[in-house]
Amino acid sequence: MNDDFLILEDMFGAAVEAADPAKALARFLPERRDNPVVVVGAGKASAIMASELERVWRGPVSGVVAVPYGSGRKCSRVEVIEASHPVPDENGLRAASRMLDLVSGLGAGDLVVSLISGGGSSLLPLPPPGLTLCDEQELNRALLSSGAPISVMNTVRREASGIKGGRLALAARPAKVITYVISDVPDDNPADVASGPTVPARTVPGEAMNCIERYGISLPEPVADHIGSGASPAPHADDPAFAGMEVHVIASAAASLEAAAAVAERHGLNVAVISSAIEGEAREVGKVMAAVAREVRDHDRPFRKPAAILSGGETTVTLRNGGKGGRNTEFLLSFALAIEGCGGIAALAADTDGIDGTESNAGAFADGQTAGRVSLEGLSPADLLDRNDSHRAFEAAGTLFETGPTGTNVNDFRAIIVR
Repeated sequence: MNDDFLILEDMFGAAVEAADPAKALARFLPERRDNPVVVVGAGKASAIMASELERVWRGPVSGVVAVPYGSGRKCSRVEVIEASHPVPDENGLRAASRMLDLVSGLGAGDLVVSLISGGGSSLLPLPPPGLTLCDEQELNRALLSSGAPISVMNTVRREASGIKGGRLALAARPAKVITYVISDVPDDNPADVASGPTVPARTVPGEAMNCIERYGISLPEPVADHIGSGASPAPHADDPAFAGMEVHVIASAAASLEAAAAVAERHGLNVAVISSAIEGEAREVGKVMAAVAREVRDHDRPFRKPAAILSGGETTVTLRNGGKGGRNTEFLLSFALAIEGCGGIAALAADTDGIDGTESNAGAFADGQTAGRVSLEGLSPADLLDRNDSHRAFEAAGTLFETGPTGTNVNDFRAIIVR
């Protein structure tokens, strides 16, 4: 393996470690821990956070959290329900219904702790009256293939849900609700993580329909009719019902990039953190980052060699031909094509949850020889990119990056070393 690939792997490990759910939660829990608490939550890190809360909380604990299949962590007092991601299923519906039942009827002296992390939107389907689980499944498929940024997807999801957009917190009134968020969204807006079941958004009337029209999102007719009618808009963040509720972002892409930067500096690299909130089409971002890497290699600007160029955020993939792969490998295949034949450049792009798209890899490595190695296997890397088939490209090159589920999620991690 390329020596720089090993450094990139160490940087990724530091980024994931900085977002460790148990350690992050322990730093933020209140000092008083002897009162009863009802736990709700959803996302890839929620079971780990629930397990840590059980360990340190001295009072009675009950509740339920939803996690993707294969991400469960055994809890003794909190029920863990595994459900489908990224398209919801009946288990997710059961989890969402259980949460609403648990918090309904609580009193002013009760405490609800909400443990939220990336992936929770699909894990908590709860169609409002007039819609079905099938409608919500089709909605998710339409959003995932639209190429719209995550903030737009969640703006739409909130308007077609009975639990998202702060509705779970409203159901818990008058109990106190404290929400702990591991952010996987650009700018760390907690209302966008898992579509904010206990965190309302600052939306304006008609915003969801504007997003649908702007991005040409083709919704199932019942969903489009429901949103267009404005019959049950998501509650607004200024609603007095949310007064006194606490929200804490306990881990984020920015903090993880700082941890990765420290590793790079120990290896004698000049670190440049471009942004922790990059959005846009993955293949286009790949071209831009390749141009930056080549400029550093050839002209020592805008950063001096040897350099480590870091970025995070969540790019998107507009599906055209239904190939296998996620946004990180699509970014990296575009990047590899743009640096073909260039020595001194190595890159890693991976999802911090350990799963890129629907395959088992977290992401992949690439350098100036990657596209050539794909071609030697009788494949056209450009054609594979056109078909959204980036997984096949890196499988052929032998540079897929496999970690398994990491138990956390602070979005995409991209690192480039230039010498």
